[in-house]
Amino acid sequence: MRDKLEQLITAYQELEKKLSDPSIVSNQKEYTRLAKEHANQAELVAKAKEYLSALDDIDVAKEMLGEESDPEAKAMLQADIAENEAKLPGLEEDIKFMLIPGDPNDEKNTIVEIRAGVGGDEAAIFAGDLYKMYQRFCEARKWKIEVLDASPNEVGGFKTIEFKVTGDKVYSVMKFESGVHRVQRVPKTESQGRIQTSTATVAVLPEADEIDIQIDPSDLRVDTYCASGPGGQCVNTTYSAVRITHLPTNTVVQSQEQRSQIQNREVCMQMLRARLYEMELEKQQAELGAERASQIGHGARSEKIRTYNQPQDRVTDHRIGFNSTYNGVLTGDALGSVIEALAAADRAEKLAQTV
Repeated sequence: MRDKLEQLITAYQELEKKLSDPSIVSNQKEYTRLAKEHANQAELVAKAKEYLSALDDIDVAKEMLGEESDPEAKAMLQADIAENEAKLPGLEEDIKFMLIPGDPNDEKNTIVEIRAGVGGDEAAIFAGDLYKMYQRFCEARKWKIEVLDASPNEVGGFKTIEFKVTGDKVYSVMKFESGVHRVQRVPKTESQGRIQTSTATVAVLPEADEIDIQIDPSDLRVDTYCASGPGGQCVNTTYSAVRITHLPTNTVVQSQEQRSQIQNREVCMQMLRARLYEMELEKQQAELGAERASQIGHGARSEKIRTYNQPQDRVTDHRIGFNSTYNGVLTGDALGSVIEALAAADRAEKLAQTV
């Protein structure tokens, strides 16, 4: 433990030197990245110094104890040793949690895609309910939501909707929502009161900067077309909507929510970078093996992660068997408790692997 913590403190001091290097200061992206890393490591380094200080005090006190003959002085040294030894278990536990490898994407904003699955119109309505749930959840945390693209359904809800969430450590929270969400309830479109099961998929993508994903312009096919739906004078009259196809991966993104073609193109590039970044992450996770891929927070979209049961007023997250209330979760009020339970299980699993 001592060697590892001393190396950590040395690396932190090297990081501080880099932050005062003029070549780093002049590179805004690199400086911002290192400053974030410095801030993230500060608490761990403080705990490491406190732990090493306690060990040093114990060693010094034991050495003095062997040379001391005065009973009163010996008693004081023994009390000092006992006090520092009592600190160690708590400090060790704190340090173990802080040493859990962090997800490098946790600081990022996210792009969320909700897509209606099995269940026809009811699935689209459920997709709309999920969007409203996340909308309320994000608003309560002062996070900003921006709709990037949407395909409304005729009876309400969405066939698909993509939106960007901007705020503090958004991905660290929203990543637990990726997967298949299932609802069991009497649909608004059901006249005989029968319970129907419908699904919607949620994909949470960390927003990728240009520095994360380099895209060759020659790999892109860009199409423009007239936007449809509400939007003012430009709708159905100008080619403001944009569709971009990434030819090597056949990945297609589109946007018509912005007022100009330039704005829609920029939105498409944000979505494309996020999708290509997700592909790269999935490839890396597959290489790390089944154990890593099965961890909470990296669930595939094909997995059913949660069931919303209206008749029983219950929402069950199947990954950890956590239950909450149907209305509480769908209004966004109780969603935080579900995500906190998932995050705690994730930390415990990672801690077990680290130890």
